[in-house]
Amino acid sequence: MPARPELTRPDDAAIAAAMSRTLTALAALLQALGDGEHTLNLVAERTDDTFVRAQADLSVGTAPLRLAVLDEDDYCALRTLLVFALEGSTVRSAVLVATTATEPHPRACGWTVRNGWLHPMDTAELQQAVIPCPGVPAVRREVYDAPVLSQITDTDEEGPRG
Repeated sequence: MPARPELTRPDDAAIAAAMSRTLTALAALLQALGDGEHTLNLVAERTDDTFVRAQADLSVGTAPLRLAVLDEDDYCALRTLLVFALEGSTVRSAVLVATTATEPHPRACGWTVRNGWLHPMDTAELQQAVIPCPGVPAVRREVYDAPVLSQITDTDEEGPRG
């Protein structure tokens, strides 16, 4: 008997629907964050009781319109993990935190995955999550309310899981 539950692969239609939602979510997220240097951190608890993490550094500009990804592999890993988090059958819970480089302190906001979409995270919970551990050198982040990300629904898409 395995020590952990096995992951069951979602079907292709569920993955395709989650991929569509992921692209929509990332576009809405980047638009909401606006111009600047952003770090996206995604942590997911899988149904086999393991945790998976992905991080990507991005630079966004609107005049002219641009998106620069520091490391394509990191961004691909984050996007893939977000697909499985939004699909929901292999991920129990997930949190995405966006940190924007600003002076005098970076700013952070976060979303939790529920029902196949990103929903703003409670700022008190986020504040607890981003407090540096005592004795560990880390930058203090100013926490703010995450914007609500509009979800475009596709009538042909399978309903979100979560």
